Amino acid sequence: MYLLVLGIACLCALVNGNTVKKQETIGGERFVCTALPPEANHGCPMPSFPASQEEELRSTILHLRETILQQKDAIGNQKETIKELTSKLTSCESLSEGAGQEGKHGSWRKGYGKDTMGDLPRDPTQIIDQLSRTMQSLKDRLENLEHQLRSNVSYSALPTDLREMLQRKLGDLEHQLLNKVTELEEEKSLLHNESATHRHKTESTLTALLERVNELEKGSSAFKAPDEFKVSLPLRTNYLYGRIRKSLPELYAFTICMWLKSSASPGIGTPFSYAVSGQANEIVLIEWGNHPIELLINDKVAQLPFSIGDGKWHHLCITWTTRDGLWEAFLDGEKLGSGENLAPWHPIKPGGILILGQEQDTVGGRFDATQAFVGELSQFNIWDRVLKSDDIGNIANCSMNMPGNIIPWVENNVEVFGGATKLPLEQCEDRLLNL
Repeated sequence: MYLLVLGIACLCALVNGNTVKKQETIGGERFVCTALPPEANHGCPMPSFPASQEEELRSTILHLRETILQQKDAIGNQKETIKELTSKLTSCESLSEGAGQEGKHGSWRKGYGKDTMGDLPRDPTQIIDQLSRTMQSLKDRLENLEHQLRSNVSYSALPTDLREMLQRKLGDLEHQLLNKVTELEEEKSLLHNESATHRHKTESTLTALLERVNELEKGSSAFKAPDEFKVSLPLRTNYLYGRIRKSLPELYAFTICMWLKSSASPGIGTPFSYAVSGQANEIVLIEWGNHPIELLINDKVAQLPFSIGDGKWHHLCITWTTRDGLWEAFLDGEKLGSGENLAPWHPIKPGGILILGQEQDTVGGRFDATQAFVGELSQFNIWDRVLKSDDIGNIANCSMNMPGNIIPWVENNVEVFGGATKLPLEQCEDRLLNL
C-alpha cells in the first residue's frame, strides 16, 4: 500500500511538472516534490513502469475520482436532509410558540393557581417552554452538524462508518423530535380530562351544598313524618333511580315489604336490586317484558304467581331463609306463593348497593332502560328475619306500622337521581280504597 501511494504521488508530480527528490532523514527517508516551470530541466528522471503497472495506476486514479464524486453527491443529499429537518424544527417551534401564547392567555386557567378541590395539573405553558428549549437545542445541533459537513466537502473521501454514524444521528434526532411532539399532545389531552374531572367534582360539591342549604332553610323534613313520602319514577330510562344510603349486613334470612303502584307495560320493571362485588344479582325483584315477576337470589330464580301492573297501590312482601332456600310471596297481605331450594345455604353478602327502580349489571351502575321500574314506590322496609303472616297482614291493612330493623323507610336514608322525585304519600287508608 505504501508503494502504491508513493507511486501515485510521483505520478501526480510528473503530470504537473514537479520534481521529486529523495532526501535522507534520520530513521528513514522521505520524498520532496518541488514545483518547476514546464520548460525547465528538472532533472527528475521519468521512471519507467511496465505497461500493466501503468494501466493499474491509471485505473486506481479513475476509481478514486469516481469515489470522490460519489461522496460529494452523498454529502449533497445529506445537506438536503438536514435542511428538511431544520424546516420541520422551525415549523414545530412556531406551533409551540402559538400554543404557549394560548396557554398563557387561556381563560380557563387565568387567575387560578390552585383549585379548591385539589392541586391542578402542571401548567401547560411550562411543558411547551420545555419542548421549545429541547427543539432549539436539536436545531442548534443540526446546524452545527451541517456546518461541519460544509467544511468537510473538500475532503477527498468520507469514510463509510462516519457516513453511517451521521445517518443514525439524524434518525435519532428526528425520532426525539417526534417523541416530544407526541408527548405534548398526550399532556394536552390529559390536562383536558383532568380539568373536566375537577370541574365535575366542583359542580357536584356545589350542588350538594345547595341542597343542604335548602334542606336547612325548609327545616328537618318537608313531610309530616319521616316515612310519609314516596319515590316517583315516571319514565322508563336508565338514569332515574333511588338509592338506599345504608347497606345490608350479612343475612341468613330476610323479609322485604313495600308499597307499589305501576301501570307500565309490558312489565313494571325492577322495583329494587341489591348488588355486591362479584354478584350483581344478589337480590333482585323484576318483571321484564311479558315474563312473570321473578325473585332472584344469588342469580337463582323463583317466579311469583301474581301481577301488579294495574295502576293501583299494592302491598308486596317476600320472605326468604337460607335454610333449604324457603321463600314466600304476599300480595296485599295474602300469601299467594311459596317454594324452596332458592339459593339454599347461601348467606346474603354484606356491603353491597341497594337501588330502587333499576337493575344493576355492575355494582351501582350499568342500568338498562328496558328493565327500569315505572311508577311509584314507598314504605320499602327490610328485616333480618322471616316475619309472621299475621304481622305482614297487619302492615298491609294499615293496622300496624312496623319499620324494618335493617333498612327502615325514612326520608334521610333515600337519595334520588336523574329526575326521580320524593312526594308526599297518600294516607294508608286511601291506598286501601284504591286497591
